Amino acid sequence: MTDADTSVALGSGDVPVLATPRLIAWMEAATVRAAAAFTDGDRTTVGTAIRVEHLRATPVGGGVEVVAEPPAAPVDGRLTFAVRAVDDSGRLVATGEIDRAIVERERFLAAAQRSKTDSNSGQERSGC
Repeated sequence: MTDADTSVALGSGDVPVLATPRLIAWMEAATVRAAAAFTDGDRTTVGTAIRVEHLRATPVGGGVEVVAEPPAAPVDGRLTFAVRAVDDSGRLVATGEIDRAIVERERFLAAAQRSKTDSNSGQERSGC
């Protein structure tokens, strides 16, 4: 874990320890890898829900291993992964579940594009 992974760097806190958003990103990446067994070239997965408890601080220089355990099979096109993170000393850093939905890639992208077009038609938007 580096300075770039801290709460300070990501704006999610003011202490130089592993940021929860970074930890969740690592957990999501692990679910994407584990979900590959359930998809093919035409299908992918998208995240739909995250339930994670960040239990222990990890200082800069500390290591964290993230594991995502897939379910035996999808239920109604959805996958719920048990996720956990363990530090270099074997202590549990975080635990939880992340849900992903199996979608047809092109159909999903087309729907996202239609949604963008629908929300922008006739509306003026201001930047954040």
